[in-house]
Amino acid sequence: MKKTAVLLLIGALSAALLAGCGKKEEPPAEEISLAEVEDLTEEEPAPAHEGEVRSSLTGEWIDEEIAARRPFAVMMGNTKIATPQWGISSADVIYESPVEGSETRLMPIFQDYQSIEKIGSIRSCRLYYIDWALEFDAIYGHYGQAYLAKDMLSEDYVDNLSGLSGALEETMYFRDSSRKAPHNAYTTGDGITEGIRIMEYESQRTGDWESHYKFNEDDENEIQLTDGQDAAVVQPGYLVNKPWFVYNTETGLYERFQNGAEQIDANDNSQVAVKNILLQVCDWSVADEEAGYLSVDTTGGGSGYYITNGKAIPVTWSKDSQTAPTKYFDAGGSEITMNQGKTWVCIIQDTYEDKVTFYASEEEFNAAQ
Repeated sequence: MKKTAVLLLIGALSAALLAGCGKKEEPPAEEISLAEVEDLTEEEPAPAHEGEVRSSLTGEWIDEEIAARRPFAVMMGNTKIATPQWGISSADVIYESPVEGSETRLMPIFQDYQSIEKIGSIRSCRLYYIDWALEFDAIYGHYGQAYLAKDMLSEDYVDNLSGLSGALEETMYFRDSSRKAPHNAYTTGDGITEGIRIMEYESQRTGDWESHYKFNEDDENEIQLTDGQDAAVVQPGYLVNKPWFVYNTETGLYERFQNGAEQIDANDNSQVAVKNILLQVCDWSVADEEAGYLSVDTTGGGSGYYITNGKAIPVTWSKDSQTAPTKYFDAGGSEITMNQGKTWVCIIQDTYEDKVTFYASEEEFNAAQ
C-alpha cells in the first residue's frame, strides 16, 4: 500500500516538473461575439451608384452606358385627333410650342429610347424646334418639314431622321391604319437605332458632356421655392388645347391635362407627369402669312417662370448660340437649381404672356372655369 502511494506521488511530481519545463502559459484568448464575427466576415459593400452617372436631362442616376448615348428628340402631334400619344411618358424633357393655327406641337426628348415599343404620332418639323434639339446634342426625328426648315435640316451639324427619306420610310417609321394620315406615323426604339445606323450618325456622346440643367444633389433637400407664389395649378394659356398642370402633393409631380381630360401615354395608359415646369416667354412673328408658319426667337432671351413643388418664381432666360443650352436665372441673376426629374418646357408667345395663370388650389381653378 505504501509502495503504491509512493509511486503515485513520484508520478505527480514528474508531471509537475515536465509542465514547468514547457512554454509559459498563454493568456486566455479574448472572447468575440457572434455579431462581431459576422461583421468581420461580411463582404465590403459595393460603392453607391456603381456603374451609374447622372443624367444630363434629369439629374438622376442612370446606367452609364445609357448616359453616354446621344438623346433622341422627335416631333410629335398634339391636336385632339392625334391623342393619346405613345411613348410620351418615357421622355425626360418635353418641349411644347405653338405652331400655325394656335395648335401646339410637342418635342419629347429621350435618353433611354431603345426599349420603347411605340412612339408617336410623328409629325413634320418646324424651324425653331431644331434649335432646341441641338442644345441637347439630340438626334432629331420628324416626318417631313415645313419648307422654312429645309435648308437648316440639310446642314451637316443637324443629325435628323426624316420619314420622307426613302432609306427610313419603311425601316424606321411605320403607319398605323387605326388612324388617318397624317396622324398615324410612328416609330419604335429599335426603329430609331436602325435609323441612326442607316444614316451613319454618331450614336455616342463625345468629349465631356455637362448637364443641360443645374440640378440639386442627392444629399440636398428638394428645392422648395418658399418665396414663390402658390402654383397648385398651372395654366400656360395655350388657346386651342387649353392645357393645365395639377400638383399632386403625394407624388410631388405635376400631372398634365389638356382638351378637358388627362393627357395619357397609350403605351401603358399612364397620365403624363413631371417634376419641373419651365415657362419660357419668346418673341415671335408670322413667317408666312398664307401658310401661317411662325418664327420663334430661340436665342434673344426673355422672361419666364420656374415651377416645382407647388410654387412658381419668375426667371429670365438666355441662349448664347443656336447649339448652346438655354440657361434660366432667378431674380438675383444666379442660374436656378432645379429638382431632379422630368421637365416640361412651355414656349409662351410674348403677346400671350398675360394668359399664363397660377392657382393656389384646385378648388380655385375649378371655380374659375
